[in-house]
Amino acid sequence: MDRAPGLSARLKLTLSYAGFLMLACGLLLAVVWVFLLRYVPDDTTFQPGAFSPTRSDLLEAFTPRAIQAMAFLLVFSLLGGWLLAGRMLAPLNRITHATRLATEGSLAHRIHMEGRKDEFRELADDFDSMLARLEAHDAEQQRFAANASHELRTPLAIMQTLLEVARSDPDSDPKELVDRLHFVNARAIDLTEALLLLSRADKKAFTREPVDLSLIAEEATETLLPLAESRRTTIETSGEVATTIGSHVLLLQLATNLVHNAIVHNRPDQGTVWVATSVQPDRVELTVENTGDKLTPALVATLTEPFQRGSERTRTDHAGVGLGLAIVKSITQAHDGTLTLTPREDGGLRVSVQLAVIPST
Repeated sequence: MDRAPGLSARLKLTLSYAGFLMLACGLLLAVVWVFLLRYVPDDTTFQPGAFSPTRSDLLEAFTPRAIQAMAFLLVFSLLGGWLLAGRMLAPLNRITHATRLATEGSLAHRIHMEGRKDEFRELADDFDSMLARLEAHDAEQQRFAANASHELRTPLAIMQTLLEVARSDPDSDPKELVDRLHFVNARAIDLTEALLLLSRADKKAFTREPVDLSLIAEEATETLLPLAESRRTTIETSGEVATTIGSHVLLLQLATNLVHNAIVHNRPDQGTVWVATSVQPDRVELTVENTGDKLTPALVATLTEPFQRGSERTRTDHAGVGLGLAIVKSITQAHDGTLTLTPREDGGLRVSVQLAVIPST
């Protein structure tokens, strides 16, 4: 924003210090002046060996001294105020410098202001924390953009290859080509829709309404039951009415992603998925657990990153596009909730989503 030039904060503080000091001194001299006018008589009686000045004598001697004192104090207050203001505003100058660096794109700079806590240091610490979050978010966005570009390029490259092979081989089966193109195109559409959903959740562009997580979990389970049966996976549900505030569509997508992830990344045979809801005094919780391979805490910590699919980048019919848990994380954050991933001792994963509770009336 373009602003008209004005006085600096240091000069304003200097003038404020000087003005206050001159006002205090003026009041003090006024008190002395009133004292002389009230308690010193106009004339005095001379006694042998004693000197008794009159009021006019005192005023004549007091006035030039008062003027000199006021002039000295004016100069002293301006110089002292300038030095004090510079010392007080030094932390603000460091914050301003860091702000300009951040504006130019340097998010790695930190103020690291030393000393005991005060308003300036508290502001500097908050600014450092903000820069750290921005730097992490920027790195995450760059990594996400690179992964998304790679993922979107892959199906396009495959379709290009299929078309080139078909053009060079006139005897190729058109039906087989169409089936392959349809499969690759469907995955590209799924990826695009997942990216749009992720963007929508990040922007919090949705209407909030009361939502029962138990009904959400039941609907997601029923939708994915055929997939579970085809993979010989058992789904067990339990819990109680757990009402929160949020988007029904996004929370249903959250539950669907969790259950789908638990089914796909499970044992190849006789796997189990547990879906449960619970209510605490200050929150509601949706928990999805599954059997499967043993996971390390280091691997679990990366599962919410985009395009991460367990221990490797799997390519199966139901592997998804690698955004399932990333979307769950974004939806949870958009609802001001907490997402926790914990590896199970016997293998598999436990995912917990905690959201704000709506007290029952």
